[in-house]
Amino acid sequence: MKEILESMITNLVDNTQAVSITEKQEEKTVTYTVKVAQEDMGKVIGKQGRIAKAIRTVMKSLGAKEHKRIVVEFID
Repeated sequence: MKEILESMITNLVDNTQAVSITEKQEEKTVTYTVKVAQEDMGKVIGKQGRIAKAIRTVMKSLGAKEHKRIVVEFID
């Protein structure tokens, strides 16, 4: 799942070298922390958070197949 998230993020940003995704697994929850360059943050979040919400929706549906709760956090 991390590869899919990384693919989505790198296709949105200009500076692909600055993309950093960390994965933290707990019992039934997987938390992904996404860090991108400051100038690319707007592209990842989108107007009123629409792109970020869409990314979270896709990841939650992938997690539902494996009976896991997926959390995606964007930090700057």
